[in-house]
Amino acid sequence: MVAPESGGTVSRPPSVVRRALIGIIQVIAVALAASFLVTLALRWIPPASTAVMIERRLTHRAYRLDYRWVSYKQISPSAALAVIAAEDQNFATHHGFDFKSIQKAIDEHERGRRLRGASTLSQQVAKNVFLWSGRSFVRKGLEAYFTVLIELTWSKRRILEVYLNIAELGNGIFGVEAASRRYFRKQAAFLTPEESALLAAILPDPLRLKANKPSEYVKERRGWILQQMQRLGGTAFIKRF
Repeated sequence: MVAPESGGTVSRPPSVVRRALIGIIQVIAVALAASFLVTLALRWIPPASTAVMIERRLTHRAYRLDYRWVSYKQISPSAALAVIAAEDQNFATHHGFDFKSIQKAIDEHERGRRLRGASTLSQQVAKNVFLWSGRSFVRKGLEAYFTVLIELTWSKRRILEVYLNIAELGNGIFGVEAASRRYFRKQAAFLTPEESALLAAILPDPLRLKANKPSEYVKERRGWILQQMQRLGGTAFIKRF
């Protein structure tokens, strides 16, 4: 047997744990890079589908999808204003998360009121485009991650444009163009403030609430949204995007 030379080093193969850690880090790095590139591409490319659309198709065999992408310029300013008034009045100033609304929702819940959602338009776009339904910590964490990516890579106008095109507004109906044609027999460019507010009024539960057969709740919510649209300054508010 020949002894190793003095002062030499003997190389050791990496341990199983070390190789596993390296593999995990590589997978995470690839996933982060891919998610960034996909999000960046969607700044200019309309999404062919969304996670919500795919989920609906998988859970309903005879599901009929009506999804018609149109540019921001082909959508009535009233529709853009209505969804901001209804869902995210601090859209112009926050960076993806409206912490004031979140705290307000928590305070109201502690006083005995039902816990309401405080998701911004950015968060809703993130979860509708990329994620599955559910309330797990993993999904909420991914929602926060994609919200940050969207805010970093998209303009506010792009976020609003995507939201208006992918929002679920009825059974199989996605986006204001499809909803406008289905409910009002017109293009989204010609939606009136009242019609826009009616569409925004069903956003909390579009599978139960009906824009073509509005309940008293929907009518009351439409009136409140119209008031908020005026309070924000009307369609002049939208010109900042």
